[in-house]
Amino acid sequence: MTTPSTTPAHASPAPAGPSQAGPAYASPADVDTYGPYGPGRVDVSNGWKRPRYPFQGRVTADGSSGFKAEPGRYHLYVAWVCPWAQRTAIARTLTGLDGVVSLSYVDDDRDARGWAFRERRGPDPVNGFTFLQQAYEATEPGYPGHLSVPVLWDRGTGRIVSNNFPDITIDLGTAFEEWADPAVRLYPPALRAEIDDLNAYIYDNVNDGTYRVAGTTTQDAYEAARERVVAALERLDERLAGRRFLHGPSITESDVRLWPTLARFDLFYNPLSRISERRLTDFPHLWAYARDLYQRPAFRETTDFGTFRFDGKPPFLGDGPARIDVEPYQADWEVPHGRERLAP
Repeated sequence: MTTPSTTPAHASPAPAGPSQAGPAYASPADVDTYGPYGPGRVDVSNGWKRPRYPFQGRVTADGSSGFKAEPGRYHLYVAWVCPWAQRTAIARTLTGLDGVVSLSYVDDDRDARGWAFRERRGPDPVNGFTFLQQAYEATEPGYPGHLSVPVLWDRGTGRIVSNNFPDITIDLGTAFEEWADPAVRLYPPALRAEIDDLNAYIYDNVNDGTYRVAGTTTQDAYEAARERVVAALERLDERLAGRRFLHGPSITESDVRLWPTLARFDLFYNPLSRISERRLTDFPHLWAYARDLYQRPAFRETTDFGTFRFDGKPPFLGDGPARIDVEPYQADWEVPHGRERLAP
């Protein structure tokens, strides 16, 4: 389906909602009128392709990048439904930056106009935008690409610093150390090479691996892709048998990257992509580790299990393979994890 001519795919949405006397909100998501999100902005042809994230500015402690770490200067636009965005919300709270970098949520639902601000999740507190596309247009007029979250916004320059999710969490964990919790170091220098290696493995085989299973269009590709994800979960389960977190006794960037995919596995990724007959709960060390993280405020308070759903057929779900049957499963995340024995 293409976007109706009444709303061109790359036109800036007109603000909608209350007058200046109150918060500005977008009109309700309406796929029947505007079409689904994706066509015209994301390449959904011939299997799964991760979209481009072209805004890749970096925040640095000394400002040498052009974006200096300062309290109150930066704002995160995130979505409850998005795992890539949740990572930035987790990192922000873990590092103690809730009062340094502000944050707000877009609405859970999208049509072809992209992410929007509606009453359910609240208005845009920084710019009064009704659609996130307005932030993209303010940064690059006529921007034609993917309207993604997270977005790191700079109040000082009135533009997007970054929508490149791997960089944002690292910058939150390193550039703001002057104001951060000194007991938390998500990307310590001594572990960076090891963290980078494991992050790349997690991204290829778990984070993006679930989407690659969904995007397969042949039986052989489907079987190979799902076996790859299951093998990665088995490897990570084994790794966590003798250590509390992925790199030892402390939470790092790797844990922040892995956890949102685990949290969504039984309710979203597995029923969508049909990856495995095994649930997350069938990987004993991985499941206990996931609960260990969830039972901490930074993970619990940024999680809404009710948003881990899919309605209809996503445009990136490939046709062709005969997929296994998998039903959504809501596990009990409050069960004691018992991993205190692995603490130093």
